[in-house]
Amino acid sequence: MRAASPAMAAPETSLRKRKTGDADPAPGSPPAEGRDSADSPARLRPGTFWLTRIVLLKALAFVYFVAFLVALQQNKQLIGNRGLLPCKAYLTNIQRYFQGRRGWEALSSVPTVFWLLDWSDMNFNLDLLALLGLGISSFVLIAGCANMVLMAALWVLYLSLVNVGQVW
Repeated sequence: MRAASPAMAAPETSLRKRKTGDADPAPGSPPAEGRDSADSPARLRPGTFWLTRIVLLKALAFVYFVAFLVALQQNKQLIGNRGLLPCKAYLTNIQRYFQGRRGWEALSSVPTVFWLLDWSDMNFNLDLLALLGLGISSFVLIAGCANMVLMAALWVLYLSLVNVGQVW
């Protein structure tokens, strides 16, 4: 066997530091291109998963957009005022089961924001929730950014539609 030549010896910096670009430059040397200097603003660095976050957020927003678009087109025929299984009759039966109360028991049994709305025109309420969901999801889809409030609002709106949808 031959002895390793000095040119093939392991470098002094670790492989991880070399891959991420965190190797210490020589003292007094200017920062290399693409690296942050101490006085430059923070940039995206390897390991922040910023692209994954954006892609996942936009994909979820696209799924919500399609779901609310389908709800806008089909809910009136399925669960509207004159639908196959009207959600007003379903909510009335749930309310009757809990002796006419719209309290915590009814809300925990069928969690929906329809408990807080007027039931006189359910077609309007169904369209309202679908349009709100379309608006929020299209904002997230176009802007590519969202916070917990927007994502929770999408979840609550869709959960409200699903829970009054019964078998659909």
